Amino acid sequence: MSIFSRISIGGLTVAATAFAAFSIAAAQTLEAPVDPGAPTEFEAPMAPEAQVEPEAPVDRAAPPLDPDATLEPDATVAPAAPAAPQRITNPVAEFAGIDKITGRIITFDVYIDETVQFGALQVTPRICYSQPQTEEPKTDSFVEVDEITLDRKIRRIFTGWMFAESPGLNAVEHAVYDVWLKGCKQKSEVPAPDAAKTN
Repeated sequence: MSIFSRISIGGLTVAATAFAAFSIAAAQTLEAPVDPGAPTEFEAPMAPEAQVEPEAPVDRAAPPLDPDATLEPDATVAPAAPAAPQRITNPVAEFAGIDKITGRIITFDVYIDETVQFGALQVTPRICYSQPQTEEPKTDSFVEVDEITLDRKIRRIFTGWMFAESPGLNAVEHAVYDVWLKGCKQKSEVPAPDAAKTN
């Protein structure tokens, strides 16, 4: 017998021995009893005190939800705050002015964006707001007041809000004249500036 044959026969003997050992181990693995409580290789072992939460039962008698149905508001939700009343925009502002030297007080109406001269002061209201009669009175106007100086120059002495309910809150500071807001009007006996130009 050649050396090649011996190596082949020896190789077959080793392979047959290894195959027989593998078959025996596989047979023992297949025949081993399986513990149903033991975790498989894909499951993590569970602690014995852990409990599985049962799923909530489904009420099959309940009607299905309609996606187009509107939900009723929850009674526990607080109602929305009432909307603030709308302010009324007026075309006329009513002012009062005093000449501190003579002590004479004059009331005069001024249309919005119109300039009226009182003594050495020029008064121009830009907006005049008031509240509805059903609400608490609150009348304010944004006013610009200019002074005509002795050398005939115009100097701004006041720009801001005047409040009819608090005339001293934002007052015009002048040595001779004082001007304050009395109210806002929808109409005036004084003709509008455009009407005066056409006449």
